[in-house]
Amino acid sequence: MLDGVRTPMKKIKVLLVDDSAVVRQVVLALLEREPDIHVLGAASDPIFALNKMAREWPDVLVLDVEMPRMDGITFLRKIMAERPTPVVICSSLTEKGAETTLQALAAGAVEIITKPKVGLKSFLQESSAELVAAVRAAAQADVRQVLRPATALPPVAVKLNADAILPALNGHAMAQTTERIVAIGTSTGGTQALETVLTALPRVSPGIVIVQHMPEKFTASFAERLNRLSQIEVREAKHNDRVTPGLALIAPGGKHMLLKRSGAFYHVEVIEGPQVNRHRPSVDVLFRSVAKFAGKNATGIIMTGMGDDGARGLKELHESGARTYAQDEASCVVFGMPKEAIKLGGVDQVIALGEIPGVVMSVS
Repeated sequence: MLDGVRTPMKKIKVLLVDDSAVVRQVVLALLEREPDIHVLGAASDPIFALNKMAREWPDVLVLDVEMPRMDGITFLRKIMAERPTPVVICSSLTEKGAETTLQALAAGAVEIITKPKVGLKSFLQESSAELVAAVRAAAQADVRQVLRPATALPPVAVKLNADAILPALNGHAMAQTTERIVAIGTSTGGTQALETVLTALPRVSPGIVIVQHMPEKFTASFAERLNRLSQIEVREAKHNDRVTPGLALIAPGGKHMLLKRSGAFYHVEVIEGPQVNRHRPSVDVLFRSVAKFAGKNATGIIMTGMGDDGARGLKELHESGARTYAQDEASCVVFGMPKEAIKLGGVDQVIALGEIPGVVMSVS
């Protein structure tokens, strides 16, 4: 503010590209009522969109995948090659479509909104908060990192903490064992960041447990893709899976994953439960369980993501004797989660994305 004059708020310029007239009508109405969003318009396919973008370039694109004349994946790759721009994918979630959406993430999309094939209008209206949050998160993303995020799950009215799933650590974790655990938490930008880390690891590496904020039905395909690319085994976690060297377990979308210990060995529990920090799975839930059952036998790493999920859990890990790391701002798509963890004082060291594989392998 200068001399009593308020500086106008810079609005997020959004362009919608979707061949469904219903989607265009509902989404435009939802976005136009937000004071910080300016809707540039809508296009029924990427060719029309390019004509509009030639006149005024958006800050964020909301993009469907299946469209006439040019599919959304091809359009996304074109945009990222020519003028990288944050893109929110708004696509039907089906078993067949999960792989397509993973391709969109690989091409550079920064958020995902899933939509059903039936009840579309009511779904979009009920999920307006999720859509607006996705647009705002995308506007903050640093697409120069060319990272592929997953979206946060829809917010709930009350923001619960990890107490909703398991009590806080009271005293020290169980006695030391030769088993070592690496716990990783990430969100927006995490899909590509995890690929960078896991594909750099040799076949023999510490057991890894991961929470990546991602909707149901995506995590299995995501894990399968990483498994094909990596020397280590990567899979979606199942209840009572043992954590072993050379294995990375990814929490299933829509469920919490906790580390538990039986004798000298570790396993995971995959459970239902309320959203924690408006997420399920929650990084805080995983990190708290690792602090409780592994303590100084663990290493905790918080990576790119929006919000604060995992910040308190990483501090609990730090206080339990675990080594703790946060990804640095320069290599993050969104520096929210690492920044909050650093502010709470739970981080031993801030490191670049490229340094994380070395940290994982230094665990002994």
